[in-house]
Amino acid sequence: MTDRLATKEHPTVSRGDWLAARDALLAEEKEHTRRGDELARKRRELPWLRVDKDYRLDTDSGERTLAELFDGRSQLLIYHFMFGPSYQAGCPVNSSMVDGFDGLMPHLHARDLTMMLVSRAPLPKLQAYKQRMGWSMPWASSANSDFNFDQGASTTEEQLRAQLQQIAGRDVQVADAVEGLPSIAHRNAAACGTDVLSYICENPMVSAFTLRDGVVYQTYTTTWRGLEFIMGYYPILDRTPNGRDEGADDWQAWIRRHDEYDTEI
Repeated sequence: MTDRLATKEHPTVSRGDWLAARDALLAEEKEHTRRGDELARKRRELPWLRVDKDYRLDTDSGERTLAELFDGRSQLLIYHFMFGPSYQAGCPVNSSMVDGFDGLMPHLHARDLTMMLVSRAPLPKLQAYKQRMGWSMPWASSANSDFNFDQGASTTEEQLRAQLQQIAGRDVQVADAVEGLPSIAHRNAAACGTDVLSYICENPMVSAFTLRDGVVYQTYTTTWRGLEFIMGYYPILDRTPNGRDEGADDWQAWIRRHDEYDTEI
């Protein structure tokens, strides 16, 4: 990893001046925290969307309805993990996020929340990858359901081709538009054992639901940078001298599956 800080001068000051600068930053951090509390309140106050469609997903315990995924609790948080039908392995970046989930489960359960993964790959692929990664949290397959598509976590290749054509312009071939995607898409597609178009048919997303009197309601959703709240390493790196040490050209390119950091992907 490149040490960008080593290439530029950084000011050094007396302890008194350092404390003054730290106190000024602390005031901004406290304001940021208060703003975060306000946004959390607004999330809780979002209107709910009743879910009437009869979604059925494949789990280790057999086919389950969306209501049954709550596992006896009133809240459900789903992470739509990028693992499409043609993938041979889960997305490395998604994998890095899930590494920290298992230890959270008892605490979330204590607050009446079930958290789980959902992907479009067939259940046997998910089970094999889960075993490789050493995870224990529940993981369901929506391979035989419209759930991921309806949530916006998955797109058909036909829809994606149309979107790329619209973005790139009608005179540009879809293959050229795919080739022009950021390098992270190509690297991760190769790491997943699939082509780029199939890779980007899946999107990382969190969906939240509540179960009231037997009825499921969707309460929240977020994606992309909105998911940083479950990327445990970023808040830690943000408080170190080098920070994330990512540039626009190598965004997330350093991230590997936890058993691959001594290899190149």
